Amino acid sequence: MDEPEILYEDEDIIAVAKPAGMFVHASPGHEKGTLAQWLVERFPEMADVGSVQRPGIVHRLDAETSGVMVAARTQRAYAALRKMFEAHAGIVKRYLAVMHGAPEPKKGTVRNMIGRKPWDRIRMAVGGLGGKVAVSHYETLAVKGGVALVEWTIERGRTHQIRVHAAHLGHPVAGDTLYGDAAKDARMRRRPQRQLLHAVQLEMRHPFTGEMMVVTAPVPEDVMHCI
Repeated sequence: MDEPEILYEDEDIIAVAKPAGMFVHASPGHEKGTLAQWLVERFPEMADVGSVQRPGIVHRLDAETSGVMVAARTQRAYAALRKMFEAHAGIVKRYLAVMHGAPEPKKGTVRNMIGRKPWDRIRMAVGGLGGKVAVSHYETLAVKGGVALVEWTIERGRTHQIRVHAAHLGHPVAGDTLYGDAAKDARMRRRPQRQLLHAVQLEMRHPFTGEMMVVTAPVPEDVMHCI
């Protein structure tokens, strides 16, 4: 597994590109090698920021999803960032997904309720239990063979939102073992080793300087290879 890459840092905030396969914080069965631990090793002051289990962490990505994450180096930044992310205040997150087939129309919006499947605690579903409004905007950037590179921008951000919405459109994310199509994965020139979803860019105002931050994570080779 690759190491995270520091994309931006100042005395309060750090932004990194999380590699695919790295868990954001410790969980049962995944106590070591997390992004939170990696950050504390390099910035020891972060050990006392936020919670002991998730020092400095203010949002998350699935373990297999790569891309931009922002963390807090100070307690004041932790409080400010948590408030911003919980209120979805001025934060724009863009993702790239390799999907089986190209959605029609090529540009559009998916708006529905996402909740948990009643018989599966892990999977989410459109219309599931305890559903909350989920809005995703997408635009197809390129098509090659049987796959498409699609940019997604989400409002709010529910668990597995892009993966659920891609599957709902009939074009699941390649390599997605929960919502995808294993048969189509097997027919790809290079079978994906993870869900091909990448948090490519995050836009937000710096909570203290007020300046607009646009942080971009390099696109991984496995995503680029498909297109």
